[in-house]
Amino acid sequence: MDKLLKRIEEIGIVPVVKIDRAEDAVKLAAALCDGGLPCAEVTFRTSAAAEAIKLITSEFPEMLVGAGTVLTVEQADAAIEAGAKFIVSPGFNPAVVKHCIDRGFPIVPGVATPSEVEQAISFGLNVVKFFPAENAGGLPMIKAMSAPYTNIRFMPTGGINADNLNSYLDFPKVLACGGSWMVKPELINSGDFEGIKNLTRQAVKQMLGFEVAHVGINQPDEANAMGAADRFASFFGFEKKAGNSSVFVGTGIEIMKGAGLGANGHIAIRTNYINRAMAYLSRLGAEFDMDTAKYDEKGRLKAVYLKEEIGGFAVHLVQK
Repeated sequence: MDKLLKRIEEIGIVPVVKIDRAEDAVKLAAALCDGGLPCAEVTFRTSAAAEAIKLITSEFPEMLVGAGTVLTVEQADAAIEAGAKFIVSPGFNPAVVKHCIDRGFPIVPGVATPSEVEQAISFGLNVVKFFPAENAGGLPMIKAMSAPYTNIRFMPTGGINADNLNSYLDFPKVLACGGSWMVKPELINSGDFEGIKNLTRQAVKQMLGFEVAHVGINQPDEANAMGAADRFASFFGFEKKAGNSSVFVGTGIEIMKGAGLGANGHIAIRTNYINRAMAYLSRLGAEFDMDTAKYDEKGRLKAVYLKEEIGGFAVHLVQK
């Protein structure tokens, strides 16, 4: 369960999918994976759900596929037999929760009140779905409920979109967000899988928020570094700030007082969520040099370099 929840947290967004025709499942899965979200919660709102899960898990075995809107024990069994890796329900049904736990199968039941959170705790669960998120009080309600229940984390779903996604994900008690704005039923039914891929990419871009923090320029020694800094400062009026190993000129240029990482220097890329960014880039083939990792006073990762250089520059991620 912990490994599964870690994967969900790293992905960050769980597309909530309603599939009317099982034959659309594989193309939909390909669009989500190509867009950067190898995950889907296929809802049991239609009779095609079990077959869709079976097709997706067969064609994309590494994709994290769950079953949503599971209301009965029979639906839970159908989802498990189809190959779902986890089950999500809109409310807290003790019979369904107990059945999944007895089978040793991960379930994230829905809650909207403190009493339902306590039910989840009584079953030994530490992650719940908060549904319908916006209508049930949104992020303020999650923050209020998380105060007394310190070990519970939430997966809000319902009303989540590109505008409020990051406000939810910024709160540490939110494991991931469920959403359907990139997989609207009309897009699936019309066969607009290219549109779904593009919306998925936009969602990932919104979540990770990649942007250039600064460019580092290698110099052979301190004298050359200071000389280069002086030129930038005199030409463009940038303020200089000297440190032990480098000189910052303005906020976007770092001049190294010696040969730093990278043949020419380094490029720092800021991101909203460094662990999610690492997981995303790893799926694209990137590797990270953990010997370069830096952590804050609470032990949280704040910076790390990729193993490869790009255009003669070392590249490192920086937590915003």
